[in-house]
Amino acid sequence: MLRAFLLSLLMLIAPAAFAAPTDQMFDRLKAAQDEAEAADVAEDIWATWLESGSPTVDVLMQRAMLAIAADEAETAHELLDRVIVIKPDYPEAWHRRAGLFLAEENFPEAFRDLNEALKLEPRHFGAWIGMGVMLETLGGETEALASYREALKIYPLLPQAQSAAARLAKKAEGTEL
Repeated sequence: MLRAFLLSLLMLIAPAAFAAPTDQMFDRLKAAQDEAEAADVAEDIWATWLESGSPTVDVLMQRAMLAIAADEAETAHELLDRVIVIKPDYPEAWHRRAGLFLAEENFPEAFRDLNEALKLEPRHFGAWIGMGVMLETLGGETEALASYREALKIYPLLPQAQSAAARLAKKAEGTEL
């Protein structure tokens, strides 16, 4: 019994490791030969982004994602706010909360959160897409195109970024149909 208690205590006070995608994962993402291969690698990257290194934060994130899926934005906001207070260096929490702000068309807050996510993880292709969507919605097509192109530098076969960049490039070049 004492051993179990000590192990539990050790688990609570031991520093948790933050899981971050490796450079090799991003190299594989860039080198993917088709969308299916790229999507598999991207899924692995997303999985590591969801591992905060804190069991408490991971549970709160899981609950926040369930709240988002259940269209319970207020609950999701509260949970993500708590995650950010507990672990302000966790880029995925900033990204997920930015998604809520985008859905609410609260662009100043979304912009802040996307910038924070990108400051913490400049290779966050999801945050680059979110930034592009927001900028395009606000009429900043040139800036949106730049954001989509940033996403494509990281994830060249990302369908949303490919189609948005192609569409905006046509507009920028004056060949819109």
